[in-house]
Amino acid sequence: MNGSGYFTSVLLFAAVFGVMVCADAQTYPAKPLRLIVPYVPGGDTDIVARHLAPKLSETLKQQVIVDNRPGAGSLIGTEAMLRAPADGYTLAMGTISSLAVLPVTKTQVPYDPVKDIAPIMLVTVVPYVLHVHPSIPARSVVELVKLAKSRPGQLTYGTPGIATGVHLTTEYFSSVAGVKLVHVPYKGSAPLLVDIFAGNLSLVITTFATTGPHIKSRRLRALAIAANARAKDFADIPTMTESGYRGFEASTWHGVVTRAGVPRPIITRLNAEMARIINADEVRSALVGAGFDIGAGSVEDFERFVQSEIDKWKKVATVAQVRMD
Repeated sequence: MNGSGYFTSVLLFAAVFGVMVCADAQTYPAKPLRLIVPYVPGGDTDIVARHLAPKLSETLKQQVIVDNRPGAGSLIGTEAMLRAPADGYTLAMGTISSLAVLPVTKTQVPYDPVKDIAPIMLVTVVPYVLHVHPSIPARSVVELVKLAKSRPGQLTYGTPGIATGVHLTTEYFSSVAGVKLVHVPYKGSAPLLVDIFAGNLSLVITTFATTGPHIKSRRLRALAIAANARAKDFADIPTMTESGYRGFEASTWHGVVTRAGVPRPIITRLNAEMARIINADEVRSALVGAGFDIGAGSVEDFERFVQSEIDKWKKVATVAQVRMD
């Protein structure tokens, strides 16, 4: 084949492929979708997914099935999504752990969060909060640090798994505070909360979305929020900066992703549908009332956010000298 014929063939293939992609996007979805949650039921990520899935089912006119695949700090569920065809029928909740912390703290993560995963929408962002069990004689971060220094290696903290956002944030806190804490990993937030309520753990960094009612009932004591301002519903709880740790800000976040290679028109369609759902009064009020801040930006917004989080937590992991292999 001469050069002209080859060039014509390439153009023809591109045109046919483009028509096929457009046709797929126009008929999408033609069957049920799966939304993988890489954690056990009951945690922040699961809560967000279960607010989103039924409404997405309504607007897409196809069932969206929530599929909990916990384990390995979100690695198992994320890999399950990546093994699926790149057709837009398998989505996953992408979090600080799967997209930012795992890739910068473990050398054996079998995917690149930028090249292999396609962001669809950042749904919610929630600042972390430092809590202690009421049996711990500390009513401020200063008192907690003083207590931890007097009991090196005795205070325990729980996380929903190794190499999660909670894990790295707590290790970062212990590093800047100069204290030695004992890590107790769990397979998700739900069993972790059971143990902190029972007094089997000294402290935990999690969110108001999961602990708000328990703070009000005094089953937990919140010492500080890792945000640049106090929370409206918990205005008596200081920020970490006010507690002596200037600039200590960290949030967990929850987005929806799929594997790279899914046609862009499908990703754009899903982003638009999710934006309508999240900004509807019913869903927005439920999430804000539960302690979540709303994202609901564009695909490009989420792409930039993921890259900024990777950069941030890579620096934190270096400062805190955290490797999780």
